[in-house]
Amino acid sequence: MALYNCNMELNNLLSPFRRAINEYRMIESGDKVAVGVSGGKDSLALLTMLAAYQKYFGVPFDLLAVTIDMGFEQSDFDPVARYCEQLGVNYSIVKTDIAEIIFNVRKEKNPCSLCAKMRRGALNTEICNRGFNKLALGHHRDDVVDTFLLSLFYEGRLNTFQPVSYMSRSGVTLIRPMIYIPERDLVGFAKQLPVVQAPCPANRHTEREHMKQLLKELAKTNPGIEEKFANAIMHPERYNLWTPPQGNQPKE
Repeated sequence: MALYNCNMELNNLLSPFRRAINEYRMIESGDKVAVGVSGGKDSLALLTMLAAYQKYFGVPFDLLAVTIDMGFEQSDFDPVARYCEQLGVNYSIVKTDIAEIIFNVRKEKNPCSLCAKMRRGALNTEICNRGFNKLALGHHRDDVVDTFLLSLFYEGRLNTFQPVSYMSRSGVTLIRPMIYIPERDLVGFAKQLPVVQAPCPANRHTEREHMKQLLKELAKTNPGIEEKFANAIMHPERYNLWTPPQGNQPKE
């Protein structure tokens, strides 16, 4: 039996998930939505919620899971393939040599930016070839705040990614339906998902991880500080970094 059929924890996650989709009009009837599935907890949780949303909430759209295989020898996506079959979602694995290029050929000291660009390029190519118009990414509320701090610390800007972004070159719209879900809520849910551990040598040694650790330290003397950051970013009557489509303004 698929997880979303009888999972109370998933039902609790679906409330903020639906709120984000509705407020920012992320998914409309007839859309073809691809999910970038790395095999980590966030992308698998996103896939599970989208499968449940497709099944139970009356919006007809196509759903596809896509994994970019970077070429690490230790990678094994068979558990993800079986899970997609369980959910009834079509699954595509795109094999690349991104790991070879970044770590062996170019020997990048700070590989994350180039890696993200190459993976996104491979994702865009695959979903465009398949005729999909939207790409769902597994960024959650903590990622919103981490990105804001990265922009502030390293660029001197008050900025973070948008819930919905249109990429004019590819014609694909990025959507992030988990923006209202804190990471701690995903951690427990992910225990029942077939999470694939990332073999990337840069894992846990990134600027984003540094921001996560900084927030943890701040939270020791400022409980709830991450939620306060999130509210400052998201609330339309404060700093207004996000503006939902007219008529869909968030309420208190």
